[in-house]
Amino acid sequence: MKKIFLPILICIPLLLFSQQKQPKVGLVLSGGGAKGFAHIGVLKEIEKAGLQIDYIGGTSMGAIVGGLYAIGYSADQIEEIIVETDFSTLIQDINSRESESFFEKEYGEKHFITLPVYKGKIGLPSAISKGQNVLNLLSSVLSPSHGTTNFSNFKIPFFCIGTDIETGEAVVLQKGSLPLSLRASGSFPTLLSPVEIDGKLLIDGGVANNFPVKLMKAKGMDFIIGVDVQGKLNKKGKIRSAINIINQIVSYQMYGKLEEDKKLVDIYMHPDVLNYTVIDFESGKEILQKGQDVASEHAEAFKKIAALQKVKRKEESKKLNLKDLSKKFKVTDIKLFGNEKYTRAFILGKLNILEGDSISHKVIVEKIANLSSTNNFERILYYVEPTKTGNRLTFSIQESDLNANLRIGLHYDYLYKSSILANYNHKGVLTKNDMLALDLILGDNLRYNFTYFVDNGFYTSFGFRSRYNHFRSQVPYDNPSSPNISSVNLRYSDFTNEVFLQTTFGRRFAIGIGAEVKRIEAKTENIIPINNSNISDDSFYFNTSGYLKLDTYNKKYFPTKGVFADLGFKWYLFSSDFSDNFERYAQAKGKIGFATSFWNKFTFQYTGEAGFSLDQVESGVFDFYLGGNNQNYINNFVSLYGYEFAALGDDSFVKSEFNVRYQFLPKHYFSVIANYARLDDNVFKNIDLFKNIKSGYAVGYSYNSFIGPIELKYAWTPDINKSTWLFNLGFWF
Repeated sequence: MKKIFLPILICIPLLLFSQQKQPKVGLVLSGGGAKGFAHIGVLKEIEKAGLQIDYIGGTSMGAIVGGLYAIGYSADQIEEIIVETDFSTLIQDINSRESESFFEKEYGEKHFITLPVYKGKIGLPSAISKGQNVLNLLSSVLSPSHGTTNFSNFKIPFFCIGTDIETGEAVVLQKGSLPLSLRASGSFPTLLSPVEIDGKLLIDGGVANNFPVKLMKAKGMDFIIGVDVQGKLNKKGKIRSAINIINQIVSYQMYGKLEEDKKLVDIYMHPDVLNYTVIDFESGKEILQKGQDVASEHAEAFKKIAALQKVKRKEESKKLNLKDLSKKFKVTDIKLFGNEKYTRAFILGKLNILEGDSISHKVIVEKIANLSSTNNFERILYYVEPTKTGNRLTFSIQESDLNANLRIGLHYDYLYKSSILANYNHKGVLTKNDMLALDLILGDNLRYNFTYFVDNGFYTSFGFRSRYNHFRSQVPYDNPSSPNISSVNLRYSDFTNEVFLQTTFGRRFAIGIGAEVKRIEAKTENIIPINNSNISDDSFYFNTSGYLKLDTYNKKYFPTKGVFADLGFKWYLFSSDFSDNFERYAQAKGKIGFATSFWNKFTFQYTGEAGFSLDQVESGVFDFYLGGNNQNYINNFVSLYGYEFAALGDDSFVKSEFNVRYQFLPKHYFSVIANYARLDDNVFKNIDLFKNIKSGYAVGYSYNSFIGPIELKYAWTPDINKSTWLFNLGFWF
């Protein structure tokens, strides 16, 4: 019945307009998160009918789709943008590891909870994400709108809705930055942080006006087409998540206005999307089809209205092309606005953009991710404007008021046992570009790590490191003079302080020098006959050092591509000399590796390590000790599957590890590992590196959980016919 009467109802006003002026057609697109993909399907049917839209208004996802259409993208192009976007990653502000600073790669990636600290008080974050990646995407695809600040000047005039968080009132956004306005309109509470525009803090427009039909009517439109993807209030049995709860609260006021708004719409469409949620982004194509299905029912009405539009909008000579986002243009001028705490050198150093560079919009987004990964900025908005000599690239920056946070981690392994990590991170302590990180590790073995670092961007940076590390472990003991002692209970502590200079290149490579004071205390609960004491060492050591580090792994845990190197050299100059036998000496130690994927789900990862002394080292604490499987060993302790912790020791070593990993489910892995090592007083003394090789093997299951890797492995060595089970839980620290 509805399908019969709808054309009749449409035809009555059409007859009037056929004898008068050309009708103006407004399109209103409601909010609804992922359900808003249905708007694209409706636009496809509107285009197919040849219907011209004269004004677009929208809220939240309706604003985003409408904004893209308003500046000239076709429905097919908008679909292409949607299909190619990983919204789950986008909304969570997950950046590639490549965009992280070298400091974060080295000292981060070991926490699963981050809490803001405001003026000394621990709080809760305003949202899961600050929405920078969403803004990056919008700034990129909406680059044709850069320089146009009045939305009525777009190919199709446009407006969208935000909600003032202070008053709860709707805010009409029709001037200013289009990307920022769309980001504000789609700021779903707790999912994306609010956006400040013209002194007002805005959240999702759907809270105040999710279907802005009255505003469209006020624009003088003769026909209004409304696409409503709103759902309905859920029963208690379907409210099972925080998103469900927030969506329910937001919907109370929203649905109360719906019947009144529907009366103002000439063609009302409600796609069949009730079975989808606001975060069902993976169902994008299905939802889009739902929109096309409901719009096809109104095809005749669309055509009748289109027939009255005798005067068609003049098509632009150059249509928008998504491929243009990858085309390079020359940057002749760079402007920064809003930076007060952070210098131009720091910001451009992180962006790695210089005047005179040729760059594309896609590359700019990647560069912004590098700056955003510092977590120093609440918002980074860019726009490009042509000049007489090239293009001006402008960054409008909102620095974060948050300069401190508390991060929590959990861990268990066989050496350090149970550990809880409380990391306090503070920026801008003494200078604009500095950062302080304190790891306090509580549990069976008390530890701490402290780092103060001044990041000078393009220029040489400097800092100070301090740590205390302590563990107790039963380690094998093999000495012919003590045949009755097969193992000793070792108590080992390390207290190290270092000042260093460091230069980084492109977040991948770091080179530095330092000076270090180290106190080593090694005791056993047994009296060792070789020195008739239970103390192996209790000395201070002073050394100078140099290091070179490279890290391009795409993930810290379970990488699938990239290379890694950590090469260090230390020259020990002085000691308090507990054993009264200290002589100056130098040591070198290095670790290299690479990972590569094959057959889609398989990864091969190689790790090679070596260490040696350039002079005779009298103190046994600086020998190299191999065994165990930890990734958090310090000093000269090195992992070796198949052997117990520190089971093998000598003045030098070489080691190779081969790991074949199969990802059989998302975040679930099965690994086969083989490692080989050789130890000697000088393994490089001759070319016979394959003499007296120690071997070990392991197979295991790993799960990459939100608290870090959970791993269970079975390891063995045929050398001594011994096997063991290994278990690890949580990020390594």
